[in-house]
Amino acid sequence: MAAVTELDPLEVARSLFRDQPAGFPYENFDLEELILPEDDDMGIRSDDDEEEEEELETETGFGSVIVVDSLPVVPEDKHEKLANVLKKIYSQIGNVREGGIFMPKDANNMSKGFAFVEFFSPQEAQAARAQTDGYKLDKNHTFKVSMFDDFDRYAKVPDVYAAPEIKEYSPTENLHSWMLDKLSRDQFAIKYGDEVAVLWNDGRRFRSEEAYKRTYWTESFVQWSPMGNYLATMHRQGVAVWGGPSFQRLARYSHQNVQLIEFSPAEKYLMTYSSIDPTNPREKVQVALNVFDTRSGKKLRIFGGNMEDYAIGSSAGPGGALRWPIFKWAGGLEDKYFARLAKGAIKIYETPDMTQLDKKDLKLEGVQDFEWSPAEPLLAAYTQEVGDRPANITLYRIPERTMVRSKQLFNVSDVKIFWHPQGDYLAVKVDRFTKTKKSTFTGFELFSIREKDIPMDVLELPNKSEKVLSFAWEPKGHRFAVVHGDTARPNVSFYSMKDDKGKPGIKLLGK
Repeated sequence: MAAVTELDPLEVARSLFRDQPAGFPYENFDLEELILPEDDDMGIRSDDDEEEEEELETETGFGSVIVVDSLPVVPEDKHEKLANVLKKIYSQIGNVREGGIFMPKDANNMSKGFAFVEFFSPQEAQAARAQTDGYKLDKNHTFKVSMFDDFDRYAKVPDVYAAPEIKEYSPTENLHSWMLDKLSRDQFAIKYGDEVAVLWNDGRRFRSEEAYKRTYWTESFVQWSPMGNYLATMHRQGVAVWGGPSFQRLARYSHQNVQLIEFSPAEKYLMTYSSIDPTNPREKVQVALNVFDTRSGKKLRIFGGNMEDYAIGSSAGPGGALRWPIFKWAGGLEDKYFARLAKGAIKIYETPDMTQLDKKDLKLEGVQDFEWSPAEPLLAAYTQEVGDRPANITLYRIPERTMVRSKQLFNVSDVKIFWHPQGDYLAVKVDRFTKTKKSTFTGFELFSIREKDIPMDVLELPNKSEKVLSFAWEPKGHRFAVVHGDTARPNVSFYSMKDDKGKPGIKLLGK
């Protein structure tokens, strides 16, 4: 590793941020003189006025800058070539500012083995650090990437150890208390104006009862976790989760300008998302996704890059936008795997390390969609029809990547995947072209997952011209419903996955 020479951060700032006014960044004035009037919140209401303000860590203001160490030491005539290599690597992750790569030189114009790279946003810089720390440039050079702000933070560590103040233990309220309700009621949340209210749903008496209410609780929306133990609120600085009878704040997750969130099925992890619009029309929209440990609030992994790299297949919305969620979690209570679509592949990651499974993609040419079983790490993937190659529905068992069932499909227009809530069955809705290619009709491929060799049945409506409007499984059992016909006055047909003898087979129950 190249030796790191002590640098003057002000000189580095001047090199990275050129054409700034005289005195930049902090010369000739004292920050201590900039004091707000006492007891004046400047008209900005706190998210939590009644809570004690926490001590804030002061950053240097260079949160969008990373330091890349362990670079080759090269002479002046190779500086540009090395800078272009860095730009190529980091432009795939985020928008690097014009002139945003700076490599210090010694008295002989040799590079010093490290460089500063500036992005347009801190999220891009954090994603770059997460994705390239440990990146092997060649057999002799492996990147060691740090945030610029880290150096300033470490420099402020006092020489003399001071023991932290021990806070009095305050037990967390029972997060399952709502399940002890004597009337067996569920709770729901509603936001109106600046208010958010949590209410008991009394279905038997057709009424609701207020359980908790708060003003300015969220800046956009609230969202329950899958098992109902947490209620998440959204803020410009990130996400907060609350729980218990009095809805205590349990944890906070820092993600500037967060837009969307998704809990894992067993609530062990929380994923947050934001997009970053480019300042230059020639540049691309960037995305930033963070994965947190729900209980500790620790950030475990950062994903980022161009939006178009994530808007693939079923993840692509109108106009190149993204469909949420981008990552999908495997079923069960382990929260062991999560995955997303890539070009010609599915990228599968495993917890708690948040690394890619076996460090390689699940290669599937033409993959357009996939869904996990709600009960186990069993994945159903759809690959589209191209030329003479038929479409396919394939079942893979993870982590072995074993193909357990496959079904070819022809003349396919569109496919939708519906797992049974307990993972006992899989329904694949297939829209097919007619022989003339001028219209489509709909059928279902139905798989019995628990039976030997996973037998499959085909269901087509008696009237093929009828449009299928919706499909749903019975929450617990073997029945399902299909809504079909005219949108104004549709029909509903009920089916069973068992015949009269209780064996696998489709049976019409009624319309």
